[in-house]
Amino acid sequence: MDGLPLLRPDEQVFEAMINGWRNQQLARNLSPGYVDDQERTVRAFTRHANAMPWQWTPQHVDEWSADLRAVHGCVRSTLRNYQGSVRQFCDFLTNPAYGWAGECLRHFGTYPVQVVYDWNAATHADEAEGEPERRAFTRPELEAFFDHADEEVARVRGKGRKGWLPAFRDAALFKVAYAYGLRRNETRMLDLTDFGRNPEGREFGEYGTLLVRYGKAKKGSPPKRRSVLTVWHWTPGMIEEWISEVRPGMRHSTGRALWPSERGLRIGVQRLDSRFAAYRDAAGLDPTLEFHSLRRSYITHLIEDGHDPLFVQQQVGHDHASTTAIYTCVSSDFRTRSLRRVLDATIEAALRPGRTS
Repeated sequence: MDGLPLLRPDEQVFEAMINGWRNQQLARNLSPGYVDDQERTVRAFTRHANAMPWQWTPQHVDEWSADLRAVHGCVRSTLRNYQGSVRQFCDFLTNPAYGWAGECLRHFGTYPVQVVYDWNAATHADEAEGEPERRAFTRPELEAFFDHADEEVARVRGKGRKGWLPAFRDAALFKVAYAYGLRRNETRMLDLTDFGRNPEGREFGEYGTLLVRYGKAKKGSPPKRRSVLTVWHWTPGMIEEWISEVRPGMRHSTGRALWPSERGLRIGVQRLDSRFAAYRDAAGLDPTLEFHSLRRSYITHLIEDGHDPLFVQQQVGHDHASTTAIYTCVSSDFRTRSLRRVLDATIEAALRPGRTS
């Protein structure tokens, strides 16, 4: 603090710590949004503890964590992320390179210590921490969902209202998310220029591949790109109808976004969530189904249709096959058919001793 006397040392030192930590994270190429989330978490912990970082103890973490679980109902992964933010902040403060221990000793007679340890923090014990009720659509459920989306277009258009344009957009958007196994933000950030030809799939025309430019990023890295091949023959016709016949009627169709909204150049996340929930509920489907269930369904149905697991893994952009396996929710019919094929092959090999299985 340049050796100058401080008027409000508690507040000024704390703000200097936060600013220093922000700069350190930005220097590590972490996104500003992620840094903002980290800062909000540390400030929330500070308010709950009613103490400054040089006064924090492990007991403050225990009480805060108990409150997050019991009162606010945080899930395991959220709690672990919150604790991780406080741990990283303490790592920054206790690093001798930044000199905060000496600064706090000079002003307050004490210094910050690490307060989040393995023995008082949530552990990442399982590779799949999602809520167990999260699952893929069954094929009848998916058909019912898309049927309702199409019926909504017909219903609104039958009343002579322009609202059928965004209704058509929503139906097409959900189908594209399923057809390519996309995450929510990957879907909304698509542009008209992201489609291309596949030399090995000429039957798909101009819609043989899809370039996903805003894939899920790793910490400190830009969005991860990937190309997804079109696999279902109904996909190109649906996309072509939207782009050539319906989209030009949208108010903001002059932009490059594939999914313009009624009020802006690109549809928002809240709109996606609200429309999905409205269609799901109107179709009488399981309330645990969410937008991400479309991606789970894509993975599941490709596996059930006999596609190679490595191909599916590459389509959805997973680094590890184990991640793709977590998303796979194959039906009991598929498991029965798979078992039958194995049994039939075993029996055939047994009846033909001269052949090797």
